[in-house]
Amino acid sequence: MNWSEIAAKESWADVDPYDVPLDKIDMSRPELFAANVHHQWFARLRKEDPVHYCADSVVGPYWSITRYEDIKFVDINHQSFSSEGSIVMGTIGEDFIPPQFIAMDQPKHDVQRRVVAPSAGPINLRQLESIIRDKAGLILDGLPIGERFNWVDKVSIEMTTYMLAILFDFPLEERHKLTRWSDVATALGTLGSFEISAEQREQELMECLAYFQNLWHEREGNTKGFDFISMFANHPDTKDMIDDPLEYLGNLILLIVGGNDTTRNSMSGGVLALNDFPEQYKLLREKPGLIPNMVSEIIRWQTPLSYMRRTALEDIELNGKLIKKGDQVIMWYVSGNRDDAAIERNSEFIIDRPNARQHLSFGFGIHRCMGNRVAELQLKIMWEEIMKRFSFVEVVGEAVRVPSNFVFGITDLPVILHAH
Repeated sequence: MNWSEIAAKESWADVDPYDVPLDKIDMSRPELFAANVHHQWFARLRKEDPVHYCADSVVGPYWSITRYEDIKFVDINHQSFSSEGSIVMGTIGEDFIPPQFIAMDQPKHDVQRRVVAPSAGPINLRQLESIIRDKAGLILDGLPIGERFNWVDKVSIEMTTYMLAILFDFPLEERHKLTRWSDVATALGTLGSFEISAEQREQELMECLAYFQNLWHEREGNTKGFDFISMFANHPDTKDMIDDPLEYLGNLILLIVGGNDTTRNSMSGGVLALNDFPEQYKLLREKPGLIPNMVSEIIRWQTPLSYMRRTALEDIELNGKLIKKGDQVIMWYVSGNRDDAAIERNSEFIIDRPNARQHLSFGFGIHRCMGNRVAELQLKIMWEEIMKRFSFVEVVGEAVRVPSNFVFGITDLPVILHAH
């Protein structure tokens, strides 16, 4: 296939990456991720052009950083690479993206993050463990044995949405609003998990804001509350956030998406990985004590958020390329987690992998994922409870993936459960 034929195609899902001129490769195309073919494209970039400039795309010009060490360099170097404005690809201010602390630089980032960090800290984790285990048991005990069902709906969404409601102290009977708002928040251009107009998206997010404004006012003065809203509403550094509704909304979206998409998709991705590597499932049955290590391998393997974006604050050279001040720079975590120079046998799913936690999925530096321990705890407990009940969670059909370059997600995963 020649370049003119490829350029005319609406989708590149069936294109050989080596048929595309190197300077024309555009990793913002969501169909590459929906078809699960993105890894072969990144393999070419890591080999031939690890700091790659795409001059023409629907999200504007951008740099792709694809090797582990280069990604880590950008992530920890917040003096030269800013998060201000947006962590996603595109022109800042072009879409409705309210401000949020992950898309802020110091000192404001540190102040706002510090307020809610205890909700995902060691003290709260100990309290959450029994809640997670009880809910995991209830979910798993309610599943049909020997009948086909969608694991994403019945398990992954149900577990993560419940935990998100606990962290927000959100009415449990309305918790599925959180799932909807998470999906709507990431339904944006090339991020999109589904089609929605910009007007409808903004309308639904403003409904989210109104709901949470009521919760804020209910919890003002409740200094003993340990949920996200009580902590924002009663901390001296953030108690005035309610006066800037869009900033409040932005931080709500950050916490909802961060607590939902990452864990949900890792919970589904782990089932798929164990089916793709049956010898690893056999090892898990023999050695269930490997579950904590396996959780880290699942998170590397799935890489639930494919990238984070930064904006260069100055001209800076990286791997022989000159990145100019103002350029958007994309740290492709999903590529760095398959870098031969950093991770051996990276195309294999290995549940007893040494140093499994040294993946890129949670990021590095001041923006490292605040809820990483909560995510790991949910996955650990869920797999402990799965292994107590079932000999095999069998995938019986094709996984349907989200058409997004940002959330590497799964919407459908048909399975059948086999009891011991």
